[in-house]
Amino acid sequence: MPEQAQRTKTALVTGASSGIGFELCKELSARGFRVFGAARRLEPMESLREYGVTPLKADVSDLDSVLELKKKVIELTDGKLDLLYNNAGQSCTVPALDVSDEWALQCLQVNVLGPIRMTREFAPLLIAAQGIVVFTGSLAGICPFPWGSVYGASKAAIHQYASVLHLELEPLGVKVLNVVTGGVDTNIADTRDLPKDSVYASPEMLEAFELRKKMAEKNKPMSPATYSKKVVNDILSSRDPVHVYRGKMATFMGIVMYLVPTRVIEYAFRIKFKLNPAFDALREKYSKRKVD
Repeated sequence: MPEQAQRTKTALVTGASSGIGFELCKELSARGFRVFGAARRLEPMESLREYGVTPLKADVSDLDSVLELKKKVIELTDGKLDLLYNNAGQSCTVPALDVSDEWALQCLQVNVLGPIRMTREFAPLLIAAQGIVVFTGSLAGICPFPWGSVYGASKAAIHQYASVLHLELEPLGVKVLNVVTGGVDTNIADTRDLPKDSVYASPEMLEAFELRKKMAEKNKPMSPATYSKKVVNDILSSRDPVHVYRGKMATFMGIVMYLVPTRVIEYAFRIKFKLNPAFDALREKYSKRKVD
């Protein structure tokens, strides 16, 4: 029997302490993978041991932590990694004009540089196994969701990174998959308030801002367990797309963004997120300032 058939496939999932990452670890283990779940805190992952998952502490925004994680995974495996799942994420639901350097850097470190450094450092293990690297993308990377400029930009960056990586890793036998994710019932929602000195600070805007923060919750999102089953099916498929659309409304919105003019989409979003009263108040406020 060939050596490859005798090996137990290995998987490393970041952001495994809750939500999508937690359920992915369980699903991959159920499908026969030896799974390593990585997150900044070990305690929330302890119950994953019941499913045969090994929790490992790691912070994808810190290179030294990533290198230490790589060392541990090499020690615990045969130097081959069949699946790297870049799932760790950081929300940033703040108006574009109010995003501080600190908030922007925090989001970009986790959502962009984190997956980039993880992929770079674990590439030798993936190449040795001719494995697959997966990214948790988002509809936010293709849709102009209000107050999601930096988060959306981080996901758009990962979408493009995955697209180019798919081309570059093909001769090395490593597959690349980006999961453009719609509504999934997780705790990633941002809890920050609208800054008091924001140009958008008004009673009308506060209602719209709170509605936006609860977007996924109010749209009957897909359960992380259901989402994980669909994505693991994609991973194990013989197909080799760059992008797949999973989660509530993912496929539908992907089609809409491809076919519908931007102005029509913006009009629909103003209605959906109750922005019209807030925008009218803003226009009146700043037109008076101009006259004064």
